[in-house]
Amino acid sequence: MEKNEMEKNKVEILLVEDNSDDATLASLAFEKNESIAPVKIHLAKDGVEALEYIFGSVDADGFLLSHHPQLILLDLKLPKIDGLDVLRKIKKHPEAKEIPVVVLTGSNDQTDWTESYFLGAEYFLRKSIDFNEFIEAAGWALADAIGQKSS
Repeated sequence: MEKNEMEKNKVEILLVEDNSDDATLASLAFEKNESIAPVKIHLAKDGVEALEYIFGSVDADGFLLSHHPQLILLDLKLPKIDGLDVLRKIKKHPEAKEIPVVVLTGSNDQTDWTESYFLGAEYFLRKSIDFNEFIEAAGWALADAIGQKSS
């Protein structure tokens, strides 16, 4: 298989995380699940970068997406534009709303959980869980994103 063809077969993940340690751990968790599917992770360090990556600009209201990741991992506590506002914009868009969103947060605030689910987040992962549990949860999210069941 040629390199370009291998790149096309990778699951594109948008990781929106401002903490470099958390971003590294999340990336490692998905790399550990490459038996489910190989991944290509794009990192956005704030809400503005995330929206620009998906829509081409923060204010884009058009129907075309600049990028169509198969999965979005979204921290809630972000600089510039917070994660709930990013989630709200994604889930209002007719095409982007179909992209599964996994909310990542260290927050214990039940309001964050409730609002994330209300806005359409598929999963809610606490950053403080055991790394092996995080790897397992990453596998579930990855399998769901590609329409498979993980064992």
